[in-house]
Amino acid sequence: MTQLDTNWFDYGVLIIYFALVIAIGVLARRAIATSEDFLLSGRSLPAWVTGLAFISANLGAIEILGMAANGAQYGISTVHFYWIGAVPAMVFLGLVMMPFYYGSRVRSVPEYLRRRFNRPTHLWNAVSFAVASVLTAGVNLYALSLVIQALLGWPQWFSIVVSAVLVLAYITLGGLSGAIYNEVLQFFVIIAGLIPIVVIGMKSVGGYEGLKEKVLAQPGTEGFFSAWGGTQVGNWTNPLGDWIGIVMGLGFVLSFGYWTTNFTEVQRALSAKNLSAAERTPLIGAFPKIFIPFLTIVPGLIAVAIFPNFGKEGSGMTYNDAIPALMNEFLPNGTLGIALAGLLAAFMAGMAANVSSFNTVFTYDIWQTYVKKGQSDRYYLNVGRVITIVGIIAGIGTAFIASQFSNIMNYIQTLFSFFNAPVFATFIIGMFWKRMTPWAGFFGLVSGFLAAFTFQYFIGPNIAYFYAGQSMENPINAQMLNFYGAIAAFVVDAVVTVVVTLVTKPKPVGELKGLVWGVPDPEAGDPHEGYVRKWYESPKLLGFTALGLVVILSIIFD
Repeated sequence: MTQLDTNWFDYGVLIIYFALVIAIGVLARRAIATSEDFLLSGRSLPAWVTGLAFISANLGAIEILGMAANGAQYGISTVHFYWIGAVPAMVFLGLVMMPFYYGSRVRSVPEYLRRRFNRPTHLWNAVSFAVASVLTAGVNLYALSLVIQALLGWPQWFSIVVSAVLVLAYITLGGLSGAIYNEVLQFFVIIAGLIPIVVIGMKSVGGYEGLKEKVLAQPGTEGFFSAWGGTQVGNWTNPLGDWIGIVMGLGFVLSFGYWTTNFTEVQRALSAKNLSAAERTPLIGAFPKIFIPFLTIVPGLIAVAIFPNFGKEGSGMTYNDAIPALMNEFLPNGTLGIALAGLLAAFMAGMAANVSSFNTVFTYDIWQTYVKKGQSDRYYLNVGRVITIVGIIAGIGTAFIASQFSNIMNYIQTLFSFFNAPVFATFIIGMFWKRMTPWAGFFGLVSGFLAAFTFQYFIGPNIAYFYAGQSMENPINAQMLNFYGAIAAFVVDAVVTVVVTLVTKPKPVGELKGLVWGVPDPEAGDPHEGYVRKWYESPKLLGFTALGLVVILSIIFD
């Protein structure tokens, strides 16, 4: 990528921004006295803070570079990652799942699985989540290095190392509170950085109609402006795939698996000060999530419109380059500095979210449970800080894996099909079926992971249906492969769960109090007690309003 044309004013904006980031980390450090303060913010934060942090944690490289890359590769149908692949699951998390999490005061998703099933299920999930977090952190770190490389012209390896040091500084200082308050700041910086790119870019191509005309004039862009057109099963022509893959693979398995069982996101809600705030955390985050596509997908389409053969072989750019290329093309000095700060904020938010959840799961669910039991709280606080450094160092290695993919969203959805889809199947069945046995939880998770891996690398690539135009002579549709891989993981997990349940012994109902739907814990009391909720704070009102907006927008952009 060409080095960005920056000047002293742009660097001044960046210096001010980084000074604020470090200052927040220093101030947050003063409130850290226990491991729970460092790893879960002492469960003290208000809903508006956790809600913005919830969405900002997801608004990292996966969102900015990844969705812009998807927009350039698949067109307007990328909105499905938001309106089907995010908002419904976020509403479900707020209305249904958070009472289970927050009411039981579990510190992590793996801990819930240990209490519902057994230690092998817990250990498998804890280790697989830790691996997934480091791999995902590498995506954000790679994206952050791309911007620094374009900004300063440094080699990629050096940019990756510098990026890692920046993130390490404020997580180590402020723990989860430092990460969350920085995520709130970063949310506004990200929005301020993306808006100029979209506004100037749309003006340059002649508005929406001009954008549509210029994109459709490029080869291989048929169907780029229809979200649902061409999604019929058997002979799909939509760039993203058929409706089964989109609705069941993305909208159900991948979406619900990510938003309801991925501790990177759930951790933000668990840090809320009470259950009411925890329930509202994903619901507050759902509203900006509805409109973020206009700031992430549209830049990918603009890049296709103005750069010949963008992302194709020989163009000199990958799909991941859409946002940085538009910044270099359109933004004047000063505004460029704000946009750069927005990008850096996004990538650090994503990286910090992955690392802060990784250190919590490793400290509580692996080290404290299986390696060093019964140590002082100060000991676990120090373990959390040390493992933060280890996680970032590991992220440096996985960043080079991410650099091998021209579209990081394709890569990240592959990881989700491996790790999130099986967890969701095990979790949702175990939450509603009290007969499900502990060993069914373990074998379901393992078989689901193996099913996704087998489908992704051995079955799907040998089926013509998953190639563009259903011909193996055309490029494979990576997202379709991911969607069906997730479906395979869910189905195999569910079948194995039922079979194993029928031949093994379930837990006594008395051990499932508060962990299974319909089995309340009478000793827990009312988690809402002591808080009088105002009418506009109603989770149902917030949730169904968000779903209504999604329906309206889906009809408009059909």
